[in-house]
Amino acid sequence: MNNNQEIKELLLRMSATPVQKCMKCGKCSGRCPAFKEMDVKPHQFVSMLVQGKVDKLMKSKAIWYCLSCMECVERCPRGVAPQAVVEAVRTTVTRAQNANGITAEGIPSLIEENFPQQLLVSAYRKY
Repeated sequence: MNNNQEIKELLLRMSATPVQKCMKCGKCSGRCPAFKEMDVKPHQFVSMLVQGKVDKLMKSKAIWYCLSCMECVERCPRGVAPQAVVEAVRTTVTRAQNANGITAEGIPSLIEENFPQQLLVSAYRKY
């Protein structure tokens, strides 16, 4: 088994969402508040994972723009969670960089005045 296939299986397991149910309707992307900044849109994350294009997902800047607001999950008519796929990719990239954590001292330097409140609430919910 090649490395790409192993990463794909890891992402499928981590996201725990039925990616094969995605019908590429784009409703998730249409609801995404970070849509304009994302180089890979939420529905494309799901589609690319199904196709095994994990290299492109791992290099995507979109994983850092996702607000984890769950709007895409709420909008999906088939119960697919694009946010879970984005989160799985982001976690895998972070682990590969050996940067799997943040210290309390590092938080104030990361917060800027123009961060959307939605981002902060999502981070509190997540961590």
